[in-house]
Amino acid sequence: MRGPEGEAGLTFILASRYRPAMTSRRARTLNVYDFFLGDRIREGRADRRALLTEAGSRSYGEVHEDAGRFAVLLTDSGVVPGDRVLIALPDGVDYVAALFGVFRAGAVVVMVNPQLSADQIAYFFDYTTPKIALVDPEVVDAFEEAARSAEHPPALVAVGGDAFRQRFRASASDPPVHPTRNDDPAVFLFSGGTTGHPKAVVQTHGSFANTTQLYAKGVLGIREDDVTLSVPKLFFGYATGSNLLFPFSVGATSALFPERCTAETLFEKIRTFRPTILVNVPTMVSNLVSHADAGARDLSSLRLATSAGEALPAELHRRWDELFGVPLLDGLGTAEMWHIFISNRPDDVRPGTLGTVVDGFEVRACDAEGHDVPAGEVGVMRVRGDSLALGYWRDRDKTDAAFRDGWYLSGDMISIAEDGTVTYEGRADDMLKVSGKWLSPKELENCLLEHHAVREAAVVGLRTPEGLVKPGAFVVLEQGTEGSDSLAAELQGWAKSRLEPYKYPREVVFLDDLPRTHLGKVDRGALARSR
Repeated sequence: MRGPEGEAGLTFILASRYRPAMTSRRARTLNVYDFFLGDRIREGRADRRALLTEAGSRSYGEVHEDAGRFAVLLTDSGVVPGDRVLIALPDGVDYVAALFGVFRAGAVVVMVNPQLSADQIAYFFDYTTPKIALVDPEVVDAFEEAARSAEHPPALVAVGGDAFRQRFRASASDPPVHPTRNDDPAVFLFSGGTTGHPKAVVQTHGSFANTTQLYAKGVLGIREDDVTLSVPKLFFGYATGSNLLFPFSVGATSALFPERCTAETLFEKIRTFRPTILVNVPTMVSNLVSHADAGARDLSSLRLATSAGEALPAELHRRWDELFGVPLLDGLGTAEMWHIFISNRPDDVRPGTLGTVVDGFEVRACDAEGHDVPAGEVGVMRVRGDSLALGYWRDRDKTDAAFRDGWYLSGDMISIAEDGTVTYEGRADDMLKVSGKWLSPKELENCLLEHHAVREAAVVGLRTPEGLVKPGAFVVLEQGTEGSDSLAAELQGWAKSRLEPYKYPREVVFLDDLPRTHLGKVDRGALARSR
């Protein structure tokens, strides 16, 4: 794979030594285009419904043809196997066809939020150096502005409009699928860190096939009559898998909508599309259970829902069960392992925990020296399996630090019970040392959520004038509740009465909303800096 200034993909050469068990797999030809789409055509499923939108449906055969047209567009524009192609499109038929077109051409997908600012876009241009950017016409002005300031601007293609459609429909639709190998780069996924610029995690064709077999089929039991619907958008790897690749692996249907997801929007989409699997995140779980009309909404089409991206507080899980009764599977995944590798099961849901390790992966809770901690104690997570990424793009130091001897060291804190149940304890860099003792923000956040006035809570370390770090709580209140000094004192007393005394929030700040990262996670760094 080529990088700027002839890098020759040094990160990938370096990272290959972390995966000695995969030597036999490296020789195998695998392109995820075939695994998720081409094989459905060969199975005779071309007429099955692949996509469902407000405008109607698209069959697997139609997606296959449109993906071929995108592959031709790319190769005619000079894209060769290994080049990066940036996709900045809203969720819909064009996004899906473009994604599979990139795979078919043997190029590497860089997925970004189309609503980025020009400065953010310029960062992605210079960092990932894509050959072409496929862009939504409605936001193309921001991408043109970014291209003028970037050192490595790509060619911009506005995907839309009559002229584009006319040329697109007239082009060939059946180019060959490039014979990539299972350990070739397929997608740049961006880590969900809450500080600094996002890092590009280079994931392979083999990772996507592996997790689909182990998690989608082994845990979710994905089947061809399923209809998936997602809160996060397709540029987020969690949704790329759960709301596109997983259903495509069995000939099922992905329901897509481009607009921003609110609780009201989601209830309406569930009513319209009648999904069987809802791909959810804790923030939206909170929004759904807090909706004034939640109890009257019909979620009977759902056979299960998933939650990932952030820890799901036990109190939110309890409220979900009470209102909707749909199995909600909390799980943990990372871009570095592509998707979920610890999960609750449809027939074994344990609120407040992540469930157990997905078959085919191995997870450990370790001390600072890399030794396993006793059962039930908190340690730093290490995980390995055949979905391990190649490394971080253009960052040898971070690759060396995080990928060691076939293991990925995530920085997540977990405990593993005797029976194998895993509980998430927070990020190592989020843990707070208060009065000489460790405090997990998750514990205090869940306590505050149990108060009737609290809708969302985020706890971070705030430095006192004396230089000490004390827990501070940033709270979003339920609709109709006003923040006040008396309510702040009430919440402090609430925490004191339920937790060890040192764990109560020394400061309570009321916000209309919590700041979030490009992946929708709470931006704890921004909260800490705000004080």
